[in-house]
This record gives sequence, C-alpha cells and structure tokens, in this order.
Amino acid sequence: MTIKRDYEMTQTVLGIVGGSGVYDIAMEGAQWRRVASPWGEASDEVREGEIGGLSVVFLPRHGRGHVYAPSTINYRANIDVLKRCGVTDLFSLSAVGSLREHLMPGHFVLPDQFIDKTYKRENSFFGTGCVAHVPFGDPVSPTLRQLAGAVLTQEKIAYRDGGTLVVMEGPQFSTRAESELHRIWGADLIGMTAMPEAKLAREAEISYCSVAMVTDFDAWHPHHAVVDVAQVMHVMRANVDKAKRFVAGLCAAMPKTHPACAAGSDHALDFAIMTAPEKRDAALLAKLDAVAGRVLGKA
Repeated sequence: MTIKRDYEMTQTVLGIVGGSGVYDIAMEGAQWRRVASPWGEASDEVREGEIGGLSVVFLPRHGRGHVYAPSTINYRANIDVLKRCGVTDLFSLSAVGSLREHLMPGHFVLPDQFIDKTYKRENSFFGTGCVAHVPFGDPVSPTLRQLAGAVLTQEKIAYRDGGTLVVMEGPQFSTRAESELHRIWGADLIGMTAMPEAKLAREAEISYCSVAMVTDFDAWHPHHAVVDVAQVMHVMRANVDKAKRFVAGLCAAMPKTHPACAAGSDHALDFAIMTAPEKRDAALLAKLDAVAGRVLGKA
C-alpha cells in the first residue's frame, strides 16, 4: 500500500492515544478492528467511528486492561497502525508528574518541548538500508496545541500552554536526586510515554500534540508525599470526566479538512531520506509503505 496525500485537501482523521475512560467515549458506528502492521503487534485493536461527522480513531496505548509497560509498548506498530487508518492529526493523552509548584495535580499541560531520556525503545522507522533524518526542533504541532488550548478554555479545564516534558524510561518513578536534576534543567513535567511516540509520529508525517494530565509532584516536593501508584490512580480517576469533555470538545472544534501543521509535520520526509535509491533495502522499503509511501513513491 502506498499512501499519497494532498495535505491541502485531505479529510481530517483524528487520532487519540490514551487510556481507559477516553477510548470508550460515545461514537457513531463505533467498532473495534485489528489492523496488521509489518512492525509487529500494536498495543490493541483500534476503535473507529465518527463524532459529529468527524472520523475518529482511538488506540489504547497500554492495551485494554493496561497490559504493556511504557518500555514494552510497540510504539512503531502503534504509529504505523494509526497511519494505515488514515490518521492525519494525533492527540496523545497521558498522565505526568509535575516539577513545578504551580502545575498542580488535576491540571492539564500542553508541552511544546521534550527531553528524551529513554534508551530501551525502538525510536525510528528508518535505519540501515534506508537512512532518514527528520527535523524535530519543534516536536509538537503549534496548530493542534492552539486548538487544544481553545477547547480546554471552553471546557473550563485548568491548563498551562507550553512547557518541557522529560520522558524517562521507567517503570520506576524518579529518585529525589533525579527529580531535582530535572528541575535544574528547567523541565516542567516528567512522564514515560511521549517518546518515541512523538518522534515516530513526525517520521510518519502525522501532526502531533501532547495533552499531559498532572497526577502528582514526582519526588521533589518537600510538602507532598513521594509519588506512588495509588496517588496516580486517584487523580487519574478524577481526570476521566475532564478528558472525556476535552475529547468531545475537540471533535466539535476540529476542522473537517486537515489543518496544515506549522511545524512541518505534513512534509517532514520531503528531504529526510539520505540513502540513494539504488542502495535502499527492499525489505525495509516494504515495511515503510504506510509511513513513507508518499515520498518513496516518487523515488
């Protein structure tokens, strides 16, 4: 399969990656469907349907029932599957810890920068046989972030626009020393799943926006207990209603025609592939049919 798009005329297909309470939101014609990927098994089936005439695709990041740890999620298969479903714009909902006093549990944050500290995960679709380097200075689509902010304001959900999210390997939470170091770096949030998700979305030319839901103060705060699962789950349950309202508002506000990404996601592969056509590995090219079909079809 080769995917080619005129991004000025493409119908929006909204992708949502998140947890329970989000993927079970009411949809018209909703159905679960297994989508095969040459990159292996995705976290789960996708749930496809329409909300207000907008095509929507949900994917449970950890699988239904929270099967996969952050390090064992097959991020490449997840993004490849979303691409095969036609997703043009992807919103990633995730729980994070706060590294700042003013970013309190229950708040939403729309980070615009990431620091990637992961090291166990496959973080690119490209490699030996087809080398590519995509621009990633601005990892989040400003267009989608602005839209998300407008929806959060409309829904009266407390949020902060902008900030830096550190993505750690996990699954353990931070030590106090790590938490303090991240604060010294100027980071605002700590999480475990935005990387390599955002990098792979850029390689797949999918506009990406992270919606971070603060659940705790990590390990640095002198007057709050060190984070544990019970605390995270308590705040996450309280955030479910907010997340559902956000997704519903987002579907109502999302343009039916894919909005061009100001960060260049739509054409990230235009000049990214370095390997000469005659030197490209056929087996790898076959796996890249969805992710890079737009540019490989021109080679």
